Amino acid sequence: MSFSERYGYKPVREIIQIESMDEALRNGLWNILKLYCWDHARHSTGMYGGCYISKSSNEKLYCLCTKLWHNYFKQPLDLLDSDWNEVLSQLRKHFFDGEWYEAYDFLEFVAQNYNDYQFQNTFFKDCNKLLKKEMSAYHFVGGVIARITEKEEIYTIEQALKSKAGPVKTHIYRSLELLSDRNSPDYRNSIKEAISAVESLVAQVLDVDGGTLGQLIKKLETKIELHPALKSAFSNLYGYTSDEGGIRHALMEKNNNDFYDAKFMLVVCSAFINYVEGKTEHK
Repeated sequence: MSFSERYGYKPVREIIQIESMDEALRNGLWNILKLYCWDHARHSTGMYGGCYISKSSNEKLYCLCTKLWHNYFKQPLDLLDSDWNEVLSQLRKHFFDGEWYEAYDFLEFVAQNYNDYQFQNTFFKDCNKLLKKEMSAYHFVGGVIARITEKEEIYTIEQALKSKAGPVKTHIYRSLELLSDRNSPDYRNSIKEAISAVESLVAQVLDVDGGTLGQLIKKLETKIELHPALKSAFSNLYGYTSDEGGIRHALMEKNNNDFYDAKFMLVVCSAFINYVEGKTEHK
């Protein structure tokens, strides 16, 4: 995570790309299209060489492009050039010059309309691997691009990052940093940092030096009106991170936590921080 991301100069919604697409993600998706589709164009061995698309030459690309021109671009088919290099230049311009959502539109259309044996299975897999690595809020699900991170979740994390408590903000930033590391995400420790943020906040509210959340949560209801169901829910959630099979157990060798576990804990802990701070401020 860069300096601007760690210290809040870059919004969380840009770190987790919910309504944006940075250069690395756009380049990566284009490279996957190139490897799976564009590179399959065969050049002519005739006198004039070149690379052309027609019903008899590069048929799969020709069929894809006719669908693109007719159903996607809504352009006359007689404007579809037979020179593949010219067509590719137009496709490239559309993909890189368009809005972030237009790039996803294009990617989804190609995925659904390029007719090649077993193309979709491996294409979806590689796209999803890249989307996950680059912290996109979107994912191929059942052949369509679906959002897996909601605006409300991003807002919740952003609000927690505005916390007045220094250690709380530090732990939330660290949790987000570990979750969003493009090269080596650490979901296990991201969860630990999210829980540590809650512990720090509750300790501050209770004006004590420290303690585990399991201990502190029992005392919190003396400071704020904490609903028994909410108290029980968070105590149980903390138990998940502290019991023998939990995140914090020092002897745990196998790490089964994934992006969805870590994101869930970050959002839930952020929401709890926002809740407690709101209750104490308006008490």
